[in-house]
Amino acid sequence: MGRPDGQRDPIAGPDTPQPPFPIKLRGPVVKGFGRGSKELGIPTANIPLSGLSIGGNDTLSSGIYYGWCTLDTSTISSQTSASTVPSATSDTSIPERSSSHAVADLEYSSSTPSPSTVYPTVLSIGYNPYYKNEKRSIEIHILHNFDKDFYGAELSLLIMGFIRPEYDYVSKEALVEDIREDIRVARRSLGREAYQTWMGDVWLKGGDEGTER
Repeated sequence: MGRPDGQRDPIAGPDTPQPPFPIKLRGPVVKGFGRGSKELGIPTANIPLSGLSIGGNDTLSSGIYYGWCTLDTSTISSQTSASTVPSATSDTSIPERSSSHAVADLEYSSSTPSPSTVYPTVLSIGYNPYYKNEKRSIEIHILHNFDKDFYGAELSLLIMGFIRPEYDYVSKEALVEDIREDIRVARRSLGREAYQTWMGDVWLKGGDEGTER
């Protein structure tokens, strides 16, 4: 499906997350197609697709989503060999509201991932029609600049909402421009109070259940 003409909505989703969101996934960062940084200038962190099946979300529509994530680099040294594809986990419990965060918190300047830092993200789940992928993937663009790769780090993810379906594009430049607009939409969408409260969820701190105010 090609991208429709016309201006896009500046914000995605209702003012309060609605089911099935948030969707909780966790898994190790694995190597993807290697196109994000080299070809598009938009690096991504991939996690195994198995997490969607574990959480009962394997039928989740392909498309572009936004959310929050954390990275725990302490798991890197304990990863299995590169030839092994680790599994992912999922959780569906819904926490209560946590303390609010200012919109300014969506910007970060440190270069090393910290497990206590919650990063805004925009992610693709699907086949990427422009590249004609045969296998579905989860590609997560963390809205932060890192100075090195972190394969093997445990990534905890809250998918908070849906931005748009996947589109095919007439050029790489058109694809990049739409991704950059996805980033702007994700930032504005996550800036709403009801979405910021989820930054304190225990899932993002490596927990399995419960809430934290």
